[in-house]
Parts: sequence; C-alpha cells; structure tokens
Amino acid sequence: MVSSTTANAKARPRPARLTGEIARSALTPRARDDVFPFFADAANLARLTPEWLKFRILTTPPIEMREGAVIDYRISLFGIPMYWRTLITVWEPPNRFVDEQLRGPYRYWRHEHTFDEVEGGTVLGDRVEYAVPFGALTDRLFVSGNLRRIFDHRARVMKELHGAVPVRV
Repeated sequence: MVSSTTANAKARPRPARLTGEIARSALTPRARDDVFPFFADAANLARLTPEWLKFRILTTPPIEMREGAVIDYRISLFGIPMYWRTLITVWEPPNRFVDEQLRGPYRYWRHEHTFDEVEGGTVLGDRVEYAVPFGALTDRLFVSGNLRRIFDHRARVMKELHGAVPVRV
C-alpha cells in the first residue's frame, strides 16, 4: 500500500487548449456541514465511482484530506489497469476542494467540488476540466461518453444517499 503524503509535487499546468469540460450540480435538502464530510472522505470515492471502473484506493488509510495531500488509486478502463495519483490543490472546508491529477490517463485533469448553502439545502457542484492525448478524436471515441456515464452514476448515488436532485445554476 501507498502512504498518504504531503508532497512537494505540483499539479500539471493548465494547457492552452482543453479537450473538454463537464459540469454538474445537484441540490440536496441537507445542510452543507452535514454533506461536506462525506465528499471530503476519500474512502467514499469508491461509492461514487461505477463498478465497471474497478476503482481501488492504494493509499493506506486514514487519508488526511488537506491541501498538499497526495492520493493514489487504480482504475481499469477497457480492461486496461491504470494508475492515478491526485494532489489536493485547494482545501477550503466546507466550501470547496480541488483535486488535480499528478499522474494518470489524462494530460490534464482538474476537478473542483463546491458546496453552496442555499435556501432549502446545499448545491453540490462538480466541474472537471481535462485534456487527453490526441485531443478531440480520443475525447469523442473514448472519454466524453465515459465521463458522462461516470457522472450519471455519481448523480444516482448522490440521490440515494443525500436526496440530491440535478439542478441548473
């Protein structure tokens, strides 16, 4: 197993051209202080990830979430196992956090998680910017459809666990 570390690692710089972006928002009737801890616990990422990705956290628990934390995972896509390392680059509980790929299948990956308190609950936001090798062709053939499936699965789980329903903001 790999230990959670605070690395001197730096995320990859944002490329001049991104391949794609996905953004989703959902409203849960729960208070921000009630839902943030679930999403801030790296162990729950497996619950939010579809089984077909064969997701596994390699970092030895407990994982202390904070800016500079490094987390290692393994996924399998199209039957090909892939190693993925992320760095928490922003940690602002209970408002937001950002994870960025240090190593993995993308040329660039930045995932911002936001938690905005509103009347009647909390808006949970996800925004991913990414770039893939070979650009638009790879995205069209292999990436964008799978990302939609992953975030559709995530939405179903958030509805089951937190009563969250999709919203446009």
